[in-house]
Amino acid sequence: MKQQFVFFDLDGTLTESGPGIVRSVRYALRQFGIDEPDDAKLRRFIGPPLVYSFSTFYGFSDDDAHKAMAAYRDYYGVHGIFDNGVYAGIPELLASLKAAGKTLCVATGKPEKYMYPILERYGLRGYFSYCGGSDEAETRADKAKVIRYVLDASGAHPDDVIMVGDRHHDIDGARANGVQSVGVLYGYGSREELAAAGADYIAESVPALRDVLLGGGAAV
Repeated sequence: MKQQFVFFDLDGTLTESGPGIVRSVRYALRQFGIDEPDDAKLRRFIGPPLVYSFSTFYGFSDDDAHKAMAAYRDYYGVHGIFDNGVYAGIPELLASLKAAGKTLCVATGKPEKYMYPILERYGLRGYFSYCGGSDEAETRADKAKVIRYVLDASGAHPDDVIMVGDRHHDIDGARANGVQSVGVLYGYGSREELAAAGADYIAESVPALRDVLLGGGAAV
């Protein structure tokens, strides 16, 4: 793999964040009288911006979607943020990439006020040279904007970057910036979703991701 810079999504790529996000979305919906028992429906919120998700998946008006986002964050900031865990093998992967001379960055749609505490809590912050997320108002929540933000912050050229993520939003954002991408199947997206978005590589596991990033794994 010729790319010097490796950009990582956070939720569903570095950490298994589903439980905290699902519980926070359920709490927010209950403020609007919606009791959603189906976790699968709530897992759709992992990846996209919150306002988009409340509007798209539950038909909220823009005003109500912003109110739901605020309710989500009230719960998430106290109860959901560390209802989370690092995927097995991720620290070892990051160490291997660093040892191989790669420059590692985080590019996540999660607000930076949550991103940094999560990275610190789970001992991941030290692997990354640059970390970028969305702002609290979600004006930079679109993944293409986040990746552009990290490109600018790191000084990386798109040709020298590969983006790793688990949802089509990661692949879409990479393509919008002329960046290659790896879709991972151990997170919350499917092979069909990632292939349809145009992922350059698909990795079924953390060891397979290592092979792609360090061994030039086969393209999709």
